[in-house]
Parts: sequence; structure tokens; C-alpha cells
Amino acid sequence: MYDSGKIITGLVIFLAIFTYPLWSNMGKAAPVPKPELPPKSVATQCVADTNYMRTSHMTLLNVWRDDVVRMGDRVYVSANGKAYNMSLTNTCLECHSDKVKFCDQCHNYLAVAPFCWDCHQVPKPKEKE
Repeated sequence: MYDSGKIITGLVIFLAIFTYPLWSNMGKAAPVPKPELPPKSVATQCVADTNYMRTSHMTLLNVWRDDVVRMGDRVYVSANGKAYNMSLTNTCLECHSDKVKFCDQCHNYLAVAPFCWDCHQVPKPKEKE
């Protein structure tokens, strides 16, 4: 073990370089996005509560897609008993029409690329009245 000093020094340098991204960015998280919500005059409430939509809207949209395309069901009845048309374009985008100010805020923050726009047209923001 004549080179133990060199080996230990090399390991310390390796660990310092390897862990640099972790300890150099401690406490420097990106600010949480604040998506622009639709004006209150557009709709009184969403198809589900806010917390559910934040965490599981992608699951809901996948279920809607499968129900509409594979089963032919087009009506979704929410937990409060109200019926909605299962349509990204005609239901969700009716209120959340500005993709850049609403959808992209969180999707960019989380580094996800939804495939909604592979089939659906990107909505044009509605003019403010």
C-alpha cells in the first residue's frame, strides 16, 4: 500500500467532482409556476377539484380518450353530478385557452412533453373582452 495517499486523494477528488451538481445547487430550486387561470366569467367550476386536476389531469384525459375513441362514450359525470362533454378541445380548452400561460407553465417546469398536440390543434389564446 505504497500509493494509498494517491488513491485516497483521487477518491476524494472524484467524489467532489461527481457530487458537485448536488451540493452546488442546494437551496436553489426554480420557483413554482403560477399558471394563469381563466376569468371567473367563463366557467363556474372545473370538471374536478383543483388538487385532483393538478396531480391527475393526465390520467383523466387518458380515460376520456379511451372512453370516447374505444367505447363511444362522450359524457363524463363529475363527482358533483354535473355532466360534461368528454372533449379536450370543447371542454377543457373552453376555459384554459392560452396554452403558453396555462399548460406550458407547469409542463416546462416539470420537463414533460404531453402528446395532446400530436392530434389536437394548439389553441389560440382568446381575446380579452
